[in-house]
Amino acid sequence: MRNVTKSWMVFGVIAALICGPFASAALAAEYFEASEPGGGAMVFDFLVIRPIGLAATVIGSAFWLVSLPFSASGDNVGTATEKLVKEPAAYTFKRPLGEF
Repeated sequence: MRNVTKSWMVFGVIAALICGPFASAALAAEYFEASEPGGGAMVFDFLVIRPIGLAATVIGSAFWLVSLPFSASGDNVGTATEKLVKEPAAYTFKRPLGEF
């Protein structure tokens, strides 16, 4: 009985791996073709993407602060600031809700 269960589990995993790209492409087409973001995209952006962006901004700022002596000695403080602080902050706070 255990072999039958394992066989079905393996079959299910293989089927999911085969069907996964088709499902994600179908869902992505909905967002790429829409001229205006829908309510679902806005809710997903607000509840999932914005908190991740906020965390990326905070973590990037911490890494920027720790790396500041090294980037100052390498004369690339501006680049470090842009990549670690400004880009995540702009993605989190300046982008319209629902637009990825």
